[in-house]
Order: sequence, then C-alpha cells, then structure tokens
Amino acid sequence: MTVPFDLGDTVTLAADCHAPGGQLANAATVALTITAPDGTTTTPTVTNPPTVAGRYRYDVVPILPGRHLARWVFTSPADAYADAFDVDPADVPMLLSLMDGKRQLNITSIDHDEEIRDYLTSVTDVIEALCGPVVVRPITEVHHEQCARVLVLRQPPVLALRSVTPVLTYGIAPTVSELDVDSDTGTLRRKDGRWLTGGPWRVGYTAGRPVVPGGIRLAARVILDHLWRTQNGADGLPALAHDDYAVTQPIAGLGFAVPNRALELVDRYRRTPEVG
Repeated sequence: MTVPFDLGDTVTLAADCHAPGGQLANAATVALTITAPDGTTTTPTVTNPPTVAGRYRYDVVPILPGRHLARWVFTSPADAYADAFDVDPADVPMLLSLMDGKRQLNITSIDHDEEIRDYLTSVTDVIEALCGPVVVRPITEVHHEQCARVLVLRQPPVLALRSVTPVLTYGIAPTVSELDVDSDTGTLRRKDGRWLTGGPWRVGYTAGRPVVPGGIRLAARVILDHLWRTQNGADGLPALAHDDYAVTQPIAGLGFAVPNRALELVDRYRRTPEVG
C-alpha cells in the first residue's frame, strides 16, 4: 500500500533503465522532471552512471503538499518511466494518535506505522463527514447571498468567528462584534436584528471540538478496526449480523465504511443534513 509522505520527508525517486532485451543498462543520458502540485517543474541533475547498473535514484525534499509527478527519460537505450507521489500538509488532521491506533489494533511493532497513520487520516474524514469538524481548524467559506436575515455556516460546531469580508469591491460587511453565532448550528445573525446586506461575503471562523466526546473517540476506534480488518483480516469474510462490526446501512458518500456500532455511538453528534 502506498502512503503519503510527510511534508519535509526525503522522497527517494527510483527508475530502472532497460535495454530492448529487458536487461538493466546504463543510459547515455538521463532526464528527470518533477512537477509540483502548483504546476512548477524542476529538472535536477541525476548521477550517471548510477551506483548499480541501470538503477537510477534521486532524493528530493518536497516543499509543497499535494500530488507530485516524476518523469524519467533515458537515451541509448531509449526508455521512460513515470510515477507519482503524494505529500500530506504539515497540519493533516487526525482524531486518534498513532499510539491510540496501534493500541486499538493490538499492534506493537513499527512495521505498519505509516499505513496506520494513513488509516487514521481516513477515519478522521469519515467521522467528520458524519459529525462535522472534530479536529480544531480554521475554515474560510463564501456565502453568495446578497442579503439575508441569517447565514448558516457550513461546518459547525463553531468555536469563534474570525472575519466577515465582502467578496465584491462595492460590498459591505458588518464587523465581527456586531454578529452573534450559534456554535452548534452555525447560524450567524446580526445582534440588532437587522438583515445582513452587501453580500456576497467571505466568512472565516474556527471550528471543531477542543474536548472530543467519548462516543466519537470510541466510534473512531471501531471504524479503524473495521477498515483494518477489511484490508488485513485473516479470513476476508464479512462480519456476521450480530458482530459489532456488522454493516447493514450504506451511508451517502461513505458506502459501507461505517459499522452499525459506530453509527450508534455518534448518533447524538451527527450533523443535520443540508436542505436545498
């Protein structure tokens, strides 16, 4: 399983050059082009000949998160190879720590640490799709109304309103001190009861749960265990209906990734579906 690299990791890019008969061979020239997520490219100098005949390696330290592309082109013999790798942002959200995840999976070795961390990121995505932000983070979103009695922020619970600015040069916006926000629902309104006018607006706020409820933490562990079983289980058979990890309800956008037990644990925290 290929897992993302951390921002700041050293990524070893590898490509083998083959002669027409398939055997490894040193090339007369080698060109490596690395395309970053923002579309910029670099063409570093690759050692040629390599330490091992036909096996080319280059170490790079990415400075941007996202999908990177690497393309190797060899001449004499003519050969080419393309690959990709992902780099996580420095602040990738994880509801459970690596230690929590390994304890839940009863794993003590370090052999699967990177894979488990990737699972923990996915588990956080699943939980937050159900319950809204859990890991505290800044959020910025655009609301396209020109006037409104209230705005409903899309990712409650809201911890703090940071800014409201007009998107258009002629727009107007109230100051943060003139507004009240309901933390649980994300409903934003003027304190004086007047309508909000002068939109659309760009709203910045902080969302998440500084203290994570026990039900959400346990549900995250159940989902982690379920996903790990699906990928690494010994028998590969689906859970029985009475099993804690049984899945009988497909969830919109998540399919059968969430066991019934986990749904029950987060039921009181689940976000209200958006209407319209």
